[in-house]
Amino acid sequence: MSKYQNVFIDEAHRFRNEDNETYEKLHKICRNKRVILVTATPFNNRPNDLLSQLKLFQDFRASKLPNLPNLDNFFRNLNNRLRPLSRINDREEYLRVMRENAREVRERILKYLMVRRTRGEISRFYEEDLAKQNLKFPSVEAPKAVFYELSKRENEIFKLTIERIAKKLTYARYRPLTYLPKEFIDENITTAQTNLAGFMKVLLVKRLESSFEAFRLTLSRFIAAYEKFINAYRNGYVYVSKKKSALIFELVEAGDFSQIEKIIEAEDAEKYEASDFDSDFIRDLQGDLEILRQIRADWQTIDRDPKWEKFFSLLQNEPAFQKTKLLLFTESKETAEYLCRRIADSLNEDALCFTGSSTRSLREEVIDNFDARVRRPKDNFRILLTTDTLAEGVSLHRSNVVINYDIPWNPTRMMQRVGRVNRVDTKFDRVFTYNFFPSEEGNNEIGLREAAEAKIEAFIEMLGTDARLLTENEEIKSFNLFDRISSKETITGETEAEDDSELKYLNVIRNIQQNQKELFARIKKLPRKARAANNLPEYTNALLTYFRLGKLDKFYLANGENAFAQEIDFLEAAKILETDNQNKTSVGKDFFALLKKNQDELAKSLEADRETTHAPLSNRDAATKLQRRLFVFKPEQMQDFTDTEDKFWQDAISALRDGAVAKKTVNKVWKTVEKISDARGVLEVLKKNLSLNGLANEEPPPIKKQIKIREVILSEHLL
Repeated sequence: MSKYQNVFIDEAHRFRNEDNETYEKLHKICRNKRVILVTATPFNNRPNDLLSQLKLFQDFRASKLPNLPNLDNFFRNLNNRLRPLSRINDREEYLRVMRENAREVRERILKYLMVRRTRGEISRFYEEDLAKQNLKFPSVEAPKAVFYELSKRENEIFKLTIERIAKKLTYARYRPLTYLPKEFIDENITTAQTNLAGFMKVLLVKRLESSFEAFRLTLSRFIAAYEKFINAYRNGYVYVSKKKSALIFELVEAGDFSQIEKIIEAEDAEKYEASDFDSDFIRDLQGDLEILRQIRADWQTIDRDPKWEKFFSLLQNEPAFQKTKLLLFTESKETAEYLCRRIADSLNEDALCFTGSSTRSLREEVIDNFDARVRRPKDNFRILLTTDTLAEGVSLHRSNVVINYDIPWNPTRMMQRVGRVNRVDTKFDRVFTYNFFPSEEGNNEIGLREAAEAKIEAFIEMLGTDARLLTENEEIKSFNLFDRISSKETITGETEAEDDSELKYLNVIRNIQQNQKELFARIKKLPRKARAANNLPEYTNALLTYFRLGKLDKFYLANGENAFAQEIDFLEAAKILETDNQNKTSVGKDFFALLKKNQDELAKSLEADRETTHAPLSNRDAATKLQRRLFVFKPEQMQDFTDTEDKFWQDAISALRDGAVAKKTVNKVWKTVEKISDARGVLEVLKKNLSLNGLANEEPPPIKKQIKIREVILSEHLL
């Protein structure tokens, strides 16, 4: 890979998790390369989502970001702010801290590393370029709610089932270790099993809402799993798989329930004596099995599928569905397969069904039939039924209709799905989105919506703390989820009038540079510490100051009423500075006092940054342990090292100090060398796991510390 200098990583958010082998290999590939990450969602919920991606091109303890060399400490501080807060009990404070963390990440990191371009920005600021290439974005219509109406009997069973799933079942089958005495088991393992039980609860809820067919099949598997488990218990044993809990969580997300059961019941599962467990265990197992059988008996009385009937009606009568390709998303593989069969039987038309278990050749069939860029397009299929396997990384813009057959609990998923057809080179002028919701018979349009909202609220409120698993950790309140997923802003990711863009001001500068050369020359010659004044009704005796420290840019706003100044971002500052032609105004008598406030606040900020940078390293960190281990060896213990090996040893220490080695690699090396007592043995482990070519940073730091002069670039007194 050494011959390549540039690495482009599409869908970079897939590398938020640095604890796997794929990330480890990618980290080695990116070392000392120019790296560009492309993603629509770099930051989801945890600050560390972003840190993992930054580590692909920044040494996280020796970054090149202005005034922020230690990314590790910076992100640790962000996490520490959230750690004592509960999502449920401290909800408002939790959300406030989340917003503040996001602002800091934006101002301290992303503004130096990220180029953000929304579709709206491209349409407004690159209009000529688009026209030259005959390209345009389609107009995205607001999502249309589709209500399928449950009969009185169906609605009663639906409500009762949700209550049983959320409140009655104990999910003992999926958390057996929580029934052991505390001294028997590690707390982390019991927590993992409790989480798995929560996932299973949410899985049942999702399958119920997805389709009656998928729910019945899932229910049958739950019952079979409980019956096998209880039989094993009666034979005197309980089998538990602790090692593969992470894989189980991934399969739960993918809905691959059959594979989950194979793992849970695998021969490598640990074997426990049934007598070791609390007596409540078998009672809860039998109670759950009885409830599951009751639920199955209830649903065996239901023959109709109102959701399919509503979809079938749309296929026949909805104008947007006629003579165009359709893209339907569901979270359940079995729902997709069920709909494929119903379409074939009812419409005498083959639909294409693609899920996580589909073959590469079927994926090529999808591309040939739904990607507008293929050279030899096919028309073998008009309807594509798929899981979120195709929600990212593909273009499906021979369609302009997206159908969310299941409630899209996580609005970010909606944006990703619609993004498959909302492409700049589509032939369509408009994009349509349809969202299905359960409702009740006998209502008008308003009543249908109210009933649907009530059901959404029931889902979320009954699940309690497990609702975060339903929405994939996105902070959503039950009363506003319907509005969120029915909003055009949600599926485009931008507001109708999103004027806040740095491109707006960049275009102003470019226009002056190209068309008003004399004015541009005067601007270039403006002296440092330039002063201006303006009368703005929303500000009284305030001062905006722009500071520069090396590559670091800072804006502060002070006023006469508050003791302290506040930092603001570039766009806020630009809005204040923006003005039409006006008469010159002199600065007021408080100018220098306000400037002092801004300077003091900047100094505090820089001091806080220094404290973050020099915060002590965690003793539990494997890189720190390994670094200290290498320092333990004395020169006489390394006398047989060659010059090349001496340099490699020092490079390894530097790389560990700077955070230049992937976390998984460090953990692997530390576990191996922890008990090795001779330097040669440690060296061989290092050479086996660390790349000689990519270990040393090819861009060494300067010998002398660069002296950064704090400059006041300009100030505006707001009178």
